[in-house]
Amino acid sequence: MTDELTFSAYQSAAQRTDQRRGVDDGIVFPLLGLFGETGSLLSEVKKKQRDPVAYLGYEESVLEELGDVLWYLAAVADRAHLTLADLAVNLDCDFAAWQSDGKMDLTFTDVERATQPIANVPSPQFERALLQLSAEVGLLMTDHSAGRLQKNRSALKGRLIGVLRALRTAANEAGVPLSRAAESNLAKIDDRWPPARVAPPLFDDGFPVVEQLPRRLVIGIAEVDQDGKTVSRLTRDGTPVGDPLTDNRAEDDDYRFHDVFHLSYAAHLGWSPTLRRLLRVKRKSDPLVDEVQDGARAVLIEEGIATWIFNHAQRLALFEGIETLDYGLLKSVRRFVSGYEAENCPLWLWEEAILKGYEIFRKVKTHRGGNVGVDLNERKIWFDAP
Repeated sequence: MTDELTFSAYQSAAQRTDQRRGVDDGIVFPLLGLFGETGSLLSEVKKKQRDPVAYLGYEESVLEELGDVLWYLAAVADRAHLTLADLAVNLDCDFAAWQSDGKMDLTFTDVERATQPIANVPSPQFERALLQLSAEVGLLMTDHSAGRLQKNRSALKGRLIGVLRALRTAANEAGVPLSRAAESNLAKIDDRWPPARVAPPLFDDGFPVVEQLPRRLVIGIAEVDQDGKTVSRLTRDGTPVGDPLTDNRAEDDDYRFHDVFHLSYAAHLGWSPTLRRLLRVKRKSDPLVDEVQDGARAVLIEEGIATWIFNHAQRLALFEGIETLDYGLLKSVRRFVSGYEAENCPLWLWEEAILKGYEIFRKVKTHRGGNVGVDLNERKIWFDAP
């Protein structure tokens, strides 16, 4: 990204990630999103005011929320057959001086105003600007609900210009150029919905083969009785792998099969400190990588991620019938692995790893075992019934 990002380029990229475009082309859905994201922006200020010391991440959240408001504004404009450039070119014009069409090469910096560095606490001016933004969004919602915008393109355009103008002011008062919020938003949506899904190189490329996760691997999973307990046992070519597992819980929930998740992380992300430990392929030729990336703490983090997601998935029928995951869940997973190599995996790849892992888990659960295969070169995982 450069400082010369145009409104047209931003809107085009935003349109590509509108998952409901072509299915529901009305403006109600993006209007609800615009209203909700404006509320989220206000919520960030409230949290910082309530806990000025304890609430961390304020600056990052404000930047993200400003970008999200802009995204929904672009979606509303798109469905109303307007462009952001149509709105932006009239930001500083009276109604009588409106231009009917925006310039395709109009950049964010063309309409930017000088800003201070992003503040670590909300200023009174920022609070007032947010109230004005909320008022503009509220007027837009009120007029739409009353039917005053349905056949009045000029009225709708005027309301959207008012929202964009208030958003620009809020961004300026927050110390965030609107161009920066737009660029950050594009980076966010490319992280989740890139134009082309190309997985990054495997983390252990370049290491000796004996220190690499096997590029192709089949693990047998069997449910057996051991000392009066039902356990899950892993094998590779008939040889036991790791220790037999129970659910480690008073009530059975089949978490004993959770090694499927580690296999899926390995297949899609090329990352699984737990599987490295089980297969004894730690990268000992590099002491720092061995200690940090393949060490005990990394294993605990991976196990923590698997458990945390499982608790969430149980409330959603183990993600059956779900094709996309909540962005907040994916963002939390990335926070879990902050400082470790898996932090560099894009969110779309994490989503694939999690959803495919649960697809296989449900099959293993149904059949009470089976063979799970992974191919790291192809980034895939599959299941064969016992």
